[in-house]
Amino acid sequence: MQSSSNTLLDPRKKYWRSVYKNWRLYLFLLPAIASFIAFDYIPMYGIQVAFKNFSLRTGISRSPWADPLFKHFIDFFKGRMFLTVVMNTVNLNIYSLIAGFPLPIILAILLNELKNKRFMKIIQNVTYAPYFISMVILVGMIKLFFTSRGIINSLLGLINVPTIMFLERGELFPHIYVWSGIWQGIGYSSIIYFASLSGVPPELHEAAIIDGATRMKRIWNINIPHILPTIVILFILSTSSIMSSNFEKIFLMQNGLNLDNSEVISTYIYKLGIQRASYGMASAIGIFNNIINVILMLLVNGIAKRVSDISLF
Repeated sequence: MQSSSNTLLDPRKKYWRSVYKNWRLYLFLLPAIASFIAFDYIPMYGIQVAFKNFSLRTGISRSPWADPLFKHFIDFFKGRMFLTVVMNTVNLNIYSLIAGFPLPIILAILLNELKNKRFMKIIQNVTYAPYFISMVILVGMIKLFFTSRGIINSLLGLINVPTIMFLERGELFPHIYVWSGIWQGIGYSSIIYFASLSGVPPELHEAAIIDGATRMKRIWNINIPHILPTIVILFILSTSSIMSSNFEKIFLMQNGLNLDNSEVISTYIYKLGIQRASYGMASAIGIFNNIINVILMLLVNGIAKRVSDISLF
């Protein structure tokens, strides 16, 4: 019995000896751990607001519990905005995923195939640069181009095309939102694929060339299989945010005429919590949003693991 207890204690002793030996390294971790606790775990105390009739005067702990406990969730599900905000959020994000996910992969493959390194760097800089534009400036540029007196309408006027109210037409909102986002992020998103492609062994391409493989066959049979794990992992992460949207961009692009197509969960939460002081409902919607995202991530991760044996965990 004594020897078995000693063997159980040995891993613990080794662990604490390692901590003592490398205490300086652990000291460097303390600020990160402290910020993680302060900004991720402590705020979880406020989750109970979703189950209470919260009042700023009484505070979180003294506010009475809602009756029934899931009152705010039920009110949201029965509310007239439920289908609108959920469908708008899902539509925008699925559109962004379908249109935007393959393009960085294609760009990375094309850049990798360029032989002129100077030209490749120019293309990289041109495509990377929009990512660093402030969202406020980006929306300002969108309005500069697409307002009734914007650049696009001015050019259309030269060929006698009537003025198109791009930003006021709700059916055009998803297209402007998605493709402006693709333009801004395609270069930055391609970095990880380009880095992965740089790790392809040149010997594989040399052997394929000797065997008579064309460039397209080499891309399809060498490059794509090599970056497939990266593609699958990033796809799983992308699907885990189907219920999340770029709040700042959508909020700045909203107006009274496109609201039926642009009101998403994040903007609806902001208006409920900040403008209407309905903190319980806003918190309940936020919890619902996060739960759906987690379920989607687990579902897609499970499917990816079963189909390709590649997954997050």
